[in-house]
Amino acid sequence: MFTNFMQIVLTRHQQKRQIPCPIELENFIKGLLSMLIPAFSDSMIHDMTELKIAFEKNKKDLEKILLYWKDELHDDIEEQINTYYRALPAIEDLLMKDASAILNGDPAAESIEEVLSTYPGFFAICIYRLAHQLHRQHIPLLPRMLTEYAHSKTGIDIHPAAEIGNFFFIDHGTGIVIGETTQIGNHVKLYQGVTLGALSVKKELADTKRHPTIGNHVVIYAGATILGGDTIIGDHTTIGGNVWVTQSIDPYVSVYNEPKLIFKKKYGHVNTH
Repeated sequence: MFTNFMQIVLTRHQQKRQIPCPIELENFIKGLLSMLIPAFSDSMIHDMTELKIAFEKNKKDLEKILLYWKDELHDDIEEQINTYYRALPAIEDLLMKDASAILNGDPAAESIEEVLSTYPGFFAICIYRLAHQLHRQHIPLLPRMLTEYAHSKTGIDIHPAAEIGNFFFIDHGTGIVIGETTQIGNHVKLYQGVTLGALSVKKELADTKRHPTIGNHVVIYAGATILGGDTIIGDHTTIGGNVWVTQSIDPYVSVYNEPKLIFKKKYGHVNTH
């Protein structure tokens, strides 16, 4: 019986791999991040020649990955790569705006270098923005693989198809979930444990808008859950901690649970010594 099992496993290994291996994926994303954000780099790039060499290597890494889906791509691989790298200046600009939002919005942040090198929320945003461009180019599976890589590192789960505006701030971040059809405006701040999810997970709803729309200048505190494709959170609204929202909220509104704390004195033996 075990011999039959081993034969099945061997057959799987002998079949052509249909997706990149983890090392290929990590080489690509680490190389790209190290060029865009020096804080993520293991070594400094000293001049333009070194930078050009690093970019060419990174392009080769991406080409190797895209070969797995060469028959499914809308454009040929060379055009896909050129389109992606032409988008990098705009992505880098977005990331610097995100970093500035974190620096300006977190009293604990003392410098931009601290944000770039130590904030898991910023790392997750970086991967999301790089993956989102691949999603826009209709690259199969790879965008999701990248955001799941960030998820494994940070505990922050952002679907690459989500639409997220400028100056995005994730504080702490662990346990955040941002669903596929979520739309987020500019200057939005999320704390840990926030879920922007769907009211239903029925498969037949796959092609519909299932996740909420978040306006501009919205703050969503820890543990809040906002569900539904028809749910719209208006501009300048604050959603308090542990709030459950399944309906639209007007602009300039604060939504919170009124806490009820109960204090009960414990009676027992009192040591008088």
